[in-house]
Amino acid sequence: MRDNDQVSHWNAPVADTPVHAVVPVPGSKSLTNRALVLAALADSPARVSGTLRSRDTDLMIGALRALGTRIEGPAGPLGPDDTDLLVTPGPLHGADIECGLAGTVMRFVPPLAALATGTSTFDGDAAARVRPQATVLDALRSLGADVTGDRLPFSVSGTGSLRGGRVEMDASASSQFVSGLLLSAARFDDGVDLVHVGASAVPSGPHIEMTLAMLRDAGVVVEQPTASSWRVAPGPISAVDRVVEPDLSNATPFLAAAAVTGGSVRVPRWPVSTTQPGDAIRGILEEMGASVTLETADGADHGTLVVVGPDHLSPLVADLSAIGELTPTIAALCALADGPSTLTGIAHLRGHETDRLAALAAELCAVGCEVTERADGLEIVPGPLHGAPWRAYADHRMATAGAIIGLGVPGIEVDDIDSTAKTMPGFTSMWTAMLAGGTT
Repeated sequence: MRDNDQVSHWNAPVADTPVHAVVPVPGSKSLTNRALVLAALADSPARVSGTLRSRDTDLMIGALRALGTRIEGPAGPLGPDDTDLLVTPGPLHGADIECGLAGTVMRFVPPLAALATGTSTFDGDAAARVRPQATVLDALRSLGADVTGDRLPFSVSGTGSLRGGRVEMDASASSQFVSGLLLSAARFDDGVDLVHVGASAVPSGPHIEMTLAMLRDAGVVVEQPTASSWRVAPGPISAVDRVVEPDLSNATPFLAAAAVTGGSVRVPRWPVSTTQPGDAIRGILEEMGASVTLETADGADHGTLVVVGPDHLSPLVADLSAIGELTPTIAALCALADGPSTLTGIAHLRGHETDRLAALAAELCAVGCEVTERADGLEIVPGPLHGAPWRAYADHRMATAGAIIGLGVPGIEVDDIDSTAKTMPGFTSMWTAMLAGGTT
């Protein structure tokens, strides 16, 4: 578990001139952790290349290895910086699983533990113990699993198989509840017929589309009879050698730097077509006045994304229900815009690493904005901004939001910049290199 006393205060650097930089971005956390789960359940070994190595992905690697999966680097034993991994499935057995603050570990691994022989115990950071978890645990119970507890810490006792079948759940709080069941469902005796019964739609739809696409790549028969139901047929999961795309959500603070400073940032290997919700930042930045271009060669499946910032950022009115994870970046941009902005569709952010709506409202008010916290979003009125401590709440995206504000406001001190290691180790060195005008 993470010791919340071991934190690193960081004075966010001000951009005295427009930023001009090339910023290569490591692999996607969402794609990495889904690929690792599918590889652990596959019918033969598979290679996963270009993976992100961060706290969240290392926790997933640790969980899968504890359950019986062999994961190696290019030279054999796994090194801390290896990004090209060989995953060899093995018989699953009970284990102690450390979740940290990783929602994907909390929600994706319990179904694997239900397929294991023996008891698996799950625990994590103090902040993880208040994150919503009962939805997926109750669903596993209804599918035949033996589960004790409703939040971290909890345990799952397996006999080597799981009945599966029809299950109803309210996944209004997180799309990870849906993805977590779907990823393992082909290994259930009867597959799964999953129906969302919540009054609100499942948020972050692109993440479910990502899961469905990766399942189909692995030969799994997946149907979506309605917008709120999914059916996975029982059967093998084929081993697939995958190359992980760059993490587009992790790219957004750097692209925001171009928009905030009136500079330009280039991100190579940006995919032409993707299921990653971070791709939506292109439209958001254009709405706020930036120029956004994807430079590609004819027939290429990726190119270089180029963002050139405007003289002034325009305010934004947007429903972010499909792209909630981008909210801290977007809120920081709105705080530096030249008029009031309204962000809606993000009530589910209250159950993320922290209550992100309350956290953003508190920190933006502390630096001089007027912020109204609505039931499903934020109204942000920029004001004369000033330096102040910026609390990260052990939340990587809150920390990077503080870095964005600091580009234009002297005296922003982020209290826990090390929280960025959750998905982006080396963030501060990348940020410093970007401000110096080179390739990070």
